[in-house]
Amino acid sequence: MSSIELKHIVKKYGDGFPAVNDVNLDIKDGEFVILVGPSGCGKSTLLRMIVGLEDITSGELDIDGKRVNDLAPRDRNLAMVFQNYALYPHLTVYENIAFPLRLQKGKHSDAEIDQKVRQASDMLELDEHLQRKPGNLSGGQRQRVAMGRAIVREADAFLFDEPLSNLDAKLRGQMRTEIARMQRRLGITTIYVTHDQTEAMTLGDRVCVLKRGVLQQVASPRELYEQPVNLFVAGFIGSPPMNFLPARVDGNRLKLPFVDVPVDGELAEKVKGKDVVIVGLRPEHLKDSTVETAPEHSVKFNAVVDQTEWLGNEQYAYIPYEADGAVRKQLEDLDRDLDGEGLRTQMIVNLDPRSRVIEGDEARLAFDPAAMHVFDPHTGANLTRDDDKAAQIAAESEKLRKAALARAHKREVEQAEKSA
Repeated sequence: MSSIELKHIVKKYGDGFPAVNDVNLDIKDGEFVILVGPSGCGKSTLLRMIVGLEDITSGELDIDGKRVNDLAPRDRNLAMVFQNYALYPHLTVYENIAFPLRLQKGKHSDAEIDQKVRQASDMLELDEHLQRKPGNLSGGQRQRVAMGRAIVREADAFLFDEPLSNLDAKLRGQMRTEIARMQRRLGITTIYVTHDQTEAMTLGDRVCVLKRGVLQQVASPRELYEQPVNLFVAGFIGSPPMNFLPARVDGNRLKLPFVDVPVDGELAEKVKGKDVVIVGLRPEHLKDSTVETAPEHSVKFNAVVDQTEWLGNEQYAYIPYEADGAVRKQLEDLDRDLDGEGLRTQMIVNLDPRSRVIEGDEARLAFDPAAMHVFDPHTGANLTRDDDKAAQIAAESEKLRKAALARAHKREVEQAEKSA
């Protein structure tokens, strides 16, 4: 296991544009860190710089306190798992897994190689496929072979570059679980690149959100969701995404498209002097007050539903509105940054599945103003972020991470004792 530290890392190509711009990141020993963001944000470039496949324009990369900027990939002892598996089609599963060990000529005996391969195949449930060729395997099985090849190397860290993007949705879910279980079991430092925020939220101890080569926020999934630092992070994290509603500031009230919301205290001071702000509201914070009890201090309003989707355990309603011209450009820019296909000004409501609201109905909705995020439309800063609460979430997440590693290590020791 290793710690990895990135200090002011910059990557510029021939045109001088910084694909990665001044990234600072301290990855702890045994931590599972996700690099996430829309297409072209620099996440894969950053991963390739860590493994040594891309030169670092400026900055310093340290592994266990040692500067490795000028080391060749083979000398960094990092194992990379690629999106396209990178398996040798003419070799069996056994030989594909054994390949990195055979490259280290004379370092491992045949018995040692066999032991390592079979340990990896047992962990990844590949025992019955060891004599098959990659062409006869499913996508998920091929990905497990690629992971097995990384495991036997006993590298200091694993690096994954969008490893599940070629798999269907069901298989991606299964492989996410396997990767998470393997990482905990091995306790190995892992860096994982994805554009899928569901993977980021379910796998990572911490998630690094990138936008145009700039690190926006590094935090646990829960902190990103509950205490985003800006409009971009809030919009990228969450499925369905956060609703962004323009709100005119009128004294101690915010005038949203559907309802006026009173504000006081610190928030009232922060919005004072502004003409308009952007209110962020998660779909699950909006309630159908005819079937759910609204929180005590909720504001209530009626809105006509344009479309509904019933999924059995949950239901979504889509409610269009007119975007205020003062923030429309900011919302359109945000939509482009998030790889959107064109801004649609509609509010998404996560209705209780018992709700009988259908298209064309006027729904009776409610939400607690305390659940709102309020953003500055010019800087994108979250005016309602609670730094103390964010620090508490971070401390709890780190405690849970260490406890999970300790449990996994204990299970490994117990299994080793049983096998002895």
